[in-house]
Amino acid sequence: MDSALTEIGLPIALAIVMFGLGLDLTLADFRRVGKHPKAVLVALGCQLVLLPAVCFGLVVLFDLSPFLGIGMLLLAASPGGTTANLFSHLFRGDVALNITLTAINSIVAIATLPLITNLAIDYFDKNETVSMPLEEVVKVFALILVPTSLGMLTRARRPSFAAAMDRPVRLASAVILAVLVLGILLAEKDNVGGYFADVGLIAAVFCAISLVVGYVVPRAFGVTEGQAIASSFEIGVHNGTLAIFVAENILEVNAIAIPGAIYSLIMIFLAAAWGVLISRRVGQREASRVAS
Repeated sequence: MDSALTEIGLPIALAIVMFGLGLDLTLADFRRVGKHPKAVLVALGCQLVLLPAVCFGLVVLFDLSPFLGIGMLLLAASPGGTTANLFSHLFRGDVALNITLTAINSIVAIATLPLITNLAIDYFDKNETVSMPLEEVVKVFALILVPTSLGMLTRARRPSFAAAMDRPVRLASAVILAVLVLGILLAEKDNVGGYFADVGLIAAVFCAISLVVGYVVPRAFGVTEGQAIASSFEIGVHNGTLAIFVAENILEVNAIAIPGAIYSLIMIFLAAAWGVLISRRVGQREASRVAS
């Protein structure tokens, strides 16, 4: 499942996207998140506790084979990826919250990813263990913080340029995402059919539940619209690349990597559709408020 596109092209593309996100951020955005910790705590509760429990229920309901079941729970335990920041940016979520959550999750996952995955391995009675690779934590931090910081620095030094680039960057981000998805599909065209037959339905159901829970639960706790959108994508767009890495390089079982690979494809389409739906609802709500 590895290719030059996913190993080299994807990180470069995401670094470019993260620079664009930085153009839209200021330090005040992060201070605002710090003043409203409820959004962070609710999102973390959903991602670290609620969604792994939901995923386990789906694994039992769908009666998955042991390796696929372990792969699904490994995926559920993986933190949100940088792609979540992209979707949040495209659909007017609080990107500062996304970046904060991704940073926190990347640290917390050092403990929670091995814990949840090893519980799954024990449940299926497999003699394996897993630990969170420090190298991947460093990669996530670098891919998020370095280009974002450069974008923020550019905005601070040249605000007019940052403002002028806002719309072009959003459009370019959407194009980059579409090209990456097409490239991955073409690279895996011989295997995609079989992968989808094995785990496609449960991956789609879990993704849909993750996106909806990530939005509905924070809103129920009084979190703002933008923060709920950010939470939705942070929770629904798991780091499939990390799940695949752990499955293939640490557990060394290709079958465990299948859920992460399929989820990575499905989530892009579902997250985009969900973003359009949420954007329309927010727009209609604002229009009604103005009219009244």
